[in-house]
Amino acid sequence: MENYISISDIDDLQELIAEALQLKKDNTAANLGKGKTLGMLFFNPSLRTRLSTEKAAKLLGMDVMVMNADKDGWALEFEDGAIMNSDKAEHIKEAAAVLSQYCDIIAVRAFPGLKDREKDQAEIVMNSFRKYASVPVINLESATGHPLQGLTDAITIMELQQVKKPKVVLTWAPHPRALPQSVPNSFVEFMQNIDVEFIITNPEGYDLDPQIVKNTTVVHDQDTALKDADFVYVKNWSSFNDYGKILTEDKSWTFSGDKLELTNNAKVMHCLPVRRNVVINDEVLDSENAVVIHQANNRTFAAQAVLQRLLAPSPRRGSYLREK
Repeated sequence: MENYISISDIDDLQELIAEALQLKKDNTAANLGKGKTLGMLFFNPSLRTRLSTEKAAKLLGMDVMVMNADKDGWALEFEDGAIMNSDKAEHIKEAAAVLSQYCDIIAVRAFPGLKDREKDQAEIVMNSFRKYASVPVINLESATGHPLQGLTDAITIMELQQVKKPKVVLTWAPHPRALPQSVPNSFVEFMQNIDVEFIITNPEGYDLDPQIVKNTTVVHDQDTALKDADFVYVKNWSSFNDYGKILTEDKSWTFSGDKLELTNNAKVMHCLPVRRNVVINDEVLDSENAVVIHQANNRTFAAQAVLQRLLAPSPRRGSYLREK
């Protein structure tokens, strides 16, 4: 693995999931990362992603440096050939190159603007770090994806499944703010690559990017989709077609105890933070069906498995990480 930007960077997903579950079972620190440094840059807020990734790095023996890039650093210019006479004080070419001298792996979190779909899909921040850094780059959530969360979700389902091919439903839920498609996008991609029966359900106007959905079944009637589900992933996202807009806050889509009764006593998942009694009702979140805390715990082992892969010698990267 050269970078971890999206699911396409994983050679064997089943093997990576198995490695993460083994790391969880062993619960021991390793020396693989001894003398190495993980640098984490946050252009946006984080709780689980930040703390779980930092813990994962330390379990591997790494040192960790964290910077709130939107507050602590210089404003970065990402456009090649820019005449830098505005408020942008440093170009990504120098910033990424310098960070590569200080860090053995760079992890970046940068949300979408949700104003310009083409600009967000271009993934300027993440792709610029990948282009100009000379060390591996990890995506801690970008404009269009959250592959660490997606890996965590796949690990959680494979760990908790009680039937060979469980039915998994991704359901939209209302939210007062316009949220990105990053988490649902990655969840869809990971579900398409493990052995599950997978369905997406959302109101009209909220279909995700067709290039990501591909042939996955989309049902616009939530009750129909939830029937006999073994896992339900509840998540809000703003409109993809009417980009970044809230088209409805239909409370009938809130995941409640009545919705849970339609399922096969499903495990209920959410990436957190979750707005109680808006996205999911208390009666569900406080029940044994909710596995959101278990899911959050698995964030550490997903990150640990990815870091382990990036620290290991690679035929293309050679022994750079060992010799640096």
